[in-house]
Amino acid sequence: MNLQNQKQELNMADISTSTFTCILGHKLYFENVDLSETKIVNANLSKLVINDANLSDVEIDGAQLGGAYIHNIGLPLEGHPNYDRDAKQRPLKFENCNLNDSTITDCNLENVEINMCNVKGMKINGISVEEMLKVYSESKV
Repeated sequence: MNLQNQKQELNMADISTSTFTCILGHKLYFENVDLSETKIVNANLSKLVINDANLSDVEIDGAQLGGAYIHNIGLPLEGHPNYDRDAKQRPLKFENCNLNDSTITDCNLENVEINMCNVKGMKINGISVEEMLKVYSESKV
């Protein structure tokens, strides 16, 4: 593929409904943009950084997230310009995900449900979940 470098600097531009195909776009910078309803298919987004973004209703399907660092997720905290004391965090859904060897630290897991999952080796605060479930099952007999 023969590509020509066509560096673009757009400011105050409406490029809604545009289509980009076979584009090399290393080190792009977007600030104060509305990319709602954007679809990205068959893309290399390694080392992508998303800060201060509304990702409500985002769907990530068939993605490789090895080494991903997901942090400070949730509604804006008090003091943030978008803070709303009456707002309620909508639930997240993880389905058919390989999270082996992952770490979840300092997270609010209130009312979280884990169903039909392989919990071999899983620990909560150093306690084996497998062993807890075994003890629980035996106490129900």
